[in-house]
Amino acid sequence: MSSSRDNHSRLFFMQDNDAFEILDGHAERGLVLLADHATNHLPKRYDSLGLPDTAFARHIAYDIGIEALTRLLSARLGVPAVMSRFSRLLIDPNRGEDDPTLIMKISDGAIIPGNHPISPEEWNHRIGTFHRPYHNAVSRTIAAVGAASGKAPLVLSLHSYTPAWKGVARPWHAAVLWDSDQRVVEPLLHHLRAPGDILVGDNEPYDGALKGDTMYRHCMMTGTPHALLEIRQDLIGDDAGVAAWAERLAPIFDNLNADPALHRYEVHASRTGPYPID
Repeated sequence: MSSSRDNHSRLFFMQDNDAFEILDGHAERGLVLLADHATNHLPKRYDSLGLPDTAFARHIAYDIGIEALTRLLSARLGVPAVMSRFSRLLIDPNRGEDDPTLIMKISDGAIIPGNHPISPEEWNHRIGTFHRPYHNAVSRTIAAVGAASGKAPLVLSLHSYTPAWKGVARPWHAAVLWDSDQRVVEPLLHHLRAPGDILVGDNEPYDGALKGDTMYRHCMMTGTPHALLEIRQDLIGDDAGVAAWAERLAPIFDNLNADPALHRYEVHASRTGPYPID
């Protein structure tokens, strides 16, 4: 079997309407998994955005290991998951529509010719064709799970990060990122740290409060219990690493999902400022 890294070592093309994939699961279980940066795919019309194919094996294009991990966890837990099917280099689904970093001109030193210059028409096309359909799928799935379970869904978002940044090593094996709602954060940190064999960051290596991102939009604003879990990419860069982390996380997610306190709507003020008024 090829490794997860080998499967993503080159550019994959997609159809313009493949903005998301929903993995089937038992909605009545009350748990939803999300993977904002699951793939490095691009529609053929964009070629490679002017980048070499090697750029699409890097973290700038997608979250290494997360697609495979999400598939394993969804299957093992029997719960639905929503994954994006386009590279973050095209448009970043984990940014608000008005975020200036929604379509990056440069990412970790890589200039992206296909993103600059960009017309207002193209900017809006990418929102309407990729970004918005993905978020509509997230909204529909969370609503369907809430309706089927008769309670607030538990939403867990999966990401991965680089082992080092600008030459500085990141010692954390995993990290839990959050804004101000700690309901899921505290038990998740406890379960991850309990074996004592890994170092887990609490809003490290970066802060989880980001106005307009996926957790803000679908969970903070609605009071839906949630957490964002990041795993260091070198730990899930192959099949063995993905399997080991699925084995570690599945019972933890099951334990969290069994807690009635984590299935209640409760809106918390965001550290980023007031919520927008419709």
